[in-house]
Amino acid sequence: MKLSAHIDVDEGSRNPKYRQVADGIIDIILAGKLKLNDRVPSINLLSEELDLSRDTIEKAYNILKERGIITSVKGKGYYVTKTPTSSRLKILFLINKLSAYKMRIYNSFLNTIGERAHTNLQVYHCDESLFLSFLDEGGKAYDYYVIMPHFKTSSLRHSSATEEVMLALNTIPRHKLLILDNQLFDLTGEYAEVYQDFKEDIYGALKEGHERVARYRKLVIAYPSRSVYPYPRRILHGFRKFCVEAKLPFEVIEEFGEDMVLEKGTLYLTIPEADLVNLVRSARDQGLQPGKDIGIISYNETPLKDLLGITTVSTDFVEMGRKTAELLGEKRLERVKNPFSILYRDSL
Repeated sequence: MKLSAHIDVDEGSRNPKYRQVADGIIDIILAGKLKLNDRVPSINLLSEELDLSRDTIEKAYNILKERGIITSVKGKGYYVTKTPTSSRLKILFLINKLSAYKMRIYNSFLNTIGERAHTNLQVYHCDESLFLSFLDEGGKAYDYYVIMPHFKTSSLRHSSATEEVMLALNTIPRHKLLILDNQLFDLTGEYAEVYQDFKEDIYGALKEGHERVARYRKLVIAYPSRSVYPYPRRILHGFRKFCVEAKLPFEVIEEFGEDMVLEKGTLYLTIPEADLVNLVRSARDQGLQPGKDIGIISYNETPLKDLLGITTVSTDFVEMGRKTAELLGEKRLERVKNPFSILYRDSL
């Protein structure tokens, strides 16, 4: 059988060509057109037939070799040694809470990793004991551990990781670990990471929007210092850094209540969704028009905020999931800062 006739390489795809070749060979094996112990064409031959570089085919074969799907026999060539169904990666995906943006990360990850992996999603609700139990139940059964480290202390404040969590993470081989969303500054060694820089991200986004932000006399942010799902305090540090540097008056409050009296000429920044709802409702009830009488910026982009015309400062959740899958699929131990931006709408 001419293998190249069953492999489609899309020049316009974001999926690298070597990955498309590897996935194509897997599909051929799954279809039963290549069986255990069947010979696979040489790198040079497949390179010629597909009109691709030798390096591209070699990268594809290396992926299949790492997964144990093919092996090379000196002087003879490459042979199928394992079916893809028995070599799918097993991934434990631990997130701290269910939310629209967390699920956008997860769904993007699934769309990118595709059939190469079986992913077990677990939600630990910022709870240390629940998190540790998920790790214990999995034992050493997973090829990769994708972990969003956000925990709550006994006083309901944010913690990136407790002492017990760090001890547990240190039992996971570094090449099997990917830290997602939040950085763990005390974790040593070489491991993969796709993260937000919570302090510098919001600082940079507000600085980018300085011309519009500076039209307001005062900035008010509602940062809940205690919460069942607490937020990193670095968000508040970045907000303060911007206001001090820009010499803009600011105030930090716990929440936007349902009966809060809003002030004209003030820019309000929300983090929890409930605060945004209360703020928009209060503006409506008090006859204040967002973007004219007051300003509104909300943290974390969602489709609903787009629909409502709310300006947001947000990381790119789809890109975070895509990049995570890419690092795992290519076994790259890189630390990647995820894009963060301000999305201007009518509320600013």
